[in-house]
Formats: sequence, C-alpha cells, structure tokens
Amino acid sequence: MAQFDVYANPTPATRDGFPFLVDLQSPQLNRLPTRLVMPLQRLPRPPAGLPRRLVQTVTVQGESLYLAAHQCAAMPSRLLRAPVASVAAARATVLDALDAVVSGV
Repeated sequence: MAQFDVYANPTPATRDGFPFLVDLQSPQLNRLPTRLVMPLQRLPRPPAGLPRRLVQTVTVQGESLYLAAHQCAAMPSRLLRAPVASVAAARATVLDALDAVVSGV
C-alpha cells in the first residue's frame, strides 16, 4: 500500500456520497493492521460556510471530488483492495486540508 493511493470505498452504505478513500498513512507504518484514510466526497457544489482549505478538490477517474479531511478515520487495511488511482501529485493539497483540521484554519 502506498501513501496517497486511492481505493474504492468498501462500505456500501456510504459509497454513493464518498466513492473513494485516500490512504494517508506513512509507509513506515505498513505493518499496522489499519490505515488512516481520508474520504473523497461527491457533492454538486462546494460545501457552504467552510474555509477554502476544507473545500479543496482532487480528480479521480475524471471526477472532481472534495477532500473530506474532517472525516478521516482508521480502517482495516484488509478492506482496501487494489488501488484505483493515486493523488500523489496533489500531495500538497491533501496535506493542506488535513493540516486545516489538525492545526486550525
């Protein structure tokens, strides 16, 4: 598993709104049975009232999706199948959204 790889959301109940998950975890922690993931959210327009750093997008399979940094969670790595894409090229954007949650906007 590589940092910033994108996986299909394995949870059917949330898949329509959050079709993909980004693996945020450092490769140094690959031995752990879980991965820290950030959901990518499908919305018709930017969420209202949020600071710019929390409404950034990445493109996966031609679809522009919002980084749901405030909804990061640990997930068993066994649930993440083969990666469908990578957002490594958007590393700074992904980390900026995460930093907004951790450090403040």
